[in-house]
Amino acid sequence: MFKTNRGRNLFFSTEIEAGISDADVVFVAVNTPNKTFGQVAEKAADLQYLEKTSRQILAHSTSDKIIIEKSTVPVRTSNAMERILNGGKNNIRFDVLFNPEFLAEGTAIRDLESPDRVLIGSRETENGIKARKEIVEIYANWVPKERIIESNTWSAERSKLTENAFLAQRISSINAISALCEKTEADINEVASAVGMDSRIGPKFLDARVGFGGSCFKKDIFNLVYICQNYDLQEVADYWESVVKINEWQENRFVRNMLSSMFNTIAGKKISLLGFAFKANTGDTRESPAMYIARGLLEEHAQIVVSDPQALGNARNDLKDAEGDLVFEENPYKAAEGAHAIAVLTEWDEYRNLDYERLLSSMVHPSFIFDGRNILDHQRLFEMGFNVYSIGRAPLKHFR
Repeated sequence: MFKTNRGRNLFFSTEIEAGISDADVVFVAVNTPNKTFGQVAEKAADLQYLEKTSRQILAHSTSDKIIIEKSTVPVRTSNAMERILNGGKNNIRFDVLFNPEFLAEGTAIRDLESPDRVLIGSRETENGIKARKEIVEIYANWVPKERIIESNTWSAERSKLTENAFLAQRISSINAISALCEKTEADINEVASAVGMDSRIGPKFLDARVGFGGSCFKKDIFNLVYICQNYDLQEVADYWESVVKINEWQENRFVRNMLSSMFNTIAGKKISLLGFAFKANTGDTRESPAMYIARGLLEEHAQIVVSDPQALGNARNDLKDAEGDLVFEENPYKAAEGAHAIAVLTEWDEYRNLDYERLLSSMVHPSFIFDGRNILDHQRLFEMGFNVYSIGRAPLKHFR
């Protein structure tokens, strides 16, 4: 895509001030992480980069502009940008719109080319609506107009946070039921399939797993929690905070299950973690369940080998302060040599197709597989000789 358009209508430059001055429309896509300092740390959004960018735009603008905020932000952030930009003394008008991105890692280009919808929020003023219509016409070059949603700014800001909260809530909900399935000999895949066939619910995000990760879900839920608390909606805040608590509980439960299944001790035992990215087809490890599981296993004095086709660099950085016996190995077969157990923590396709008989032959027996993504053929692995533990199913083991 870059090669096709570069030099035609796509240009790259480090001259930020000139780019601002020349532009009619400026997209602001800076990071808005949770605060790691001061009051309300870990919950409120850190908006310093957004404010610095707004002031930079103001300082270098010589004509009216449309400013489009792309980052996930608390409600009324666009209003704050507007006050900064239109508080200058140069008689320039800035129309601030909110146009959140709904791209998913691993499918971002596909999501861009054929989005479910494009959401554009603006003030319901004459100038705001005019600016919004201009941006609608840009997207209409490749997005059907029925997929372009226009709203007021505040609804658009709230929609992005709410979507991520709902997706995370579905994962935590099915993970909570997976624990019950394990206790009652039900099969979480059968339960999820039956539930997902209800047209009111649908099948997506009903895959039980070791937990959700990524840069958005936890951050956005804590942002939502903070906003609700700020408006004295404590019960609503408690509800959404429980989504994160269930996710953390699921991660901890996975470690506890490994410990209890391997005869209540993993000290000195070698465990191979297959996958460290928070999802397949990305090297992103932010808030990855694998990071917390690795640390939990190291606390039990296990010997950990981390393997991942794309994320080993980030894994090394994430675990640089971890204490214990920790090795990184890209080759999954080498990672499993002499291991007592394998834990599959990312749903990479190549992990579905490994030669598990070869893996088994190189491991210590009895050998264990913990499928944190439910992507493997558990019955086949059991028949090979593995003791198989998955999410939301009774274990398949060769001993009582």
